[in-house]
Amino acid sequence: MTGIALPEVKSLSWLSVSFVRERTLLQMVSGLGTGEKQVLALALEKPGSLAILDDLMARRYAYFLGIRFTGTLGILLKAKEKGLLQAVAPVLVQLEALQFRLDPKTREAVLDLAKETS
Repeated sequence: MTGIALPEVKSLSWLSVSFVRERTLLQMVSGLGTGEKQVLALALEKPGSLAILDDLMARRYAYFLGIRFTGTLGILLKAKEKGLLQAVAPVLVQLEALQFRLDPKTREAVLDLAKETS
């Protein structure tokens, strides 16, 4: 299976890479992967951030900590709304091929919100 070609991070002028300065939260939070912990810690260090989290437990921590968040599907819907993406359905097919877990009811709801249902 092949992945999706991604641009070099350095070539994206609108993107900046940040690293966690305060590592205490990373040690306090249990049950999450390193990536989710880092996203939560960075969001706390940068008030007003929008964290991108798909993991349910990470979302619960974000809610508890008062961190605004969305997920991959929310990003796709916003991209379509802004005209940056023509259709969500083909991207969902690609994500599912890459083992992105998507409940059939959630898939249907996202396509409905994207106005891509028949």
